[in-house]
Amino acid sequence: MADWQTISALATAGGTLVLAVATFGAIRSANRSARVSERALLAGMRPLLVQSLNTDPVQKALWSDRHVAKVEGGRAVAEHVDDVIYLVISVRNVGAGIALLHAWNIWPDVYRGDPLAPEAFRRLAIDSYVGSNAAGIWESALRDPSEEAFIGMAQRIREREPFTVDLLYGDQEGGQRTITRFMVLPYGDDGWFAQAPRHWNIDNPAPR
Repeated sequence: MADWQTISALATAGGTLVLAVATFGAIRSANRSARVSERALLAGMRPLLVQSLNTDPVQKALWSDRHVAKVEGGRAVAEHVDDVIYLVISVRNVGAGIALLHAWNIWPDVYRGDPLAPEAFRRLAIDSYVGSNAAGIWESALRDPSEEAFIGMAQRIREREPFTVDLLYGDQEGGQRTITRFMVLPYGDDGWFAQAPRHWNIDNPAPR
């Protein structure tokens, strides 16, 4: 004779198990969809800076001391005037989102090592933005002649030798921070070219 109480309990347990498995699958699917949506949203906001095109327009840099410099597409500026070294790089944002420049670091050499930690970079005094698929500039200056970087850069400019600039930037909300390395190379008698050979993701997995 069948034990209907036992059969009923087993049927209930089986139904609960099936429901739990279905719920678990639905949750996993929802989480996967949420991650895909989040990645798509972030990709739509992600900037990526490289050197600008040779055909990009000439841009003007203006400092608080009223010094002015003009930089052509694909070029850079490095000027030692009195006790100030003025620096500009013409950049292009090939990413989908607006680039918000945060900070920078300079190496008076052809530097191929890893970049400094973000907190060790030099903060920009003002916010600087580069629109998606648009050209812009990074500009800054060294103003302490006793600083090691100033002394090294003064020599590089005088001797027309290449140097390295690391730029730290992120999306328009300050996330997805990225470091792009620019190599600045002498061109002609007083010109400079810029190239962007490497990128490092700070808040996301590395691209390689």
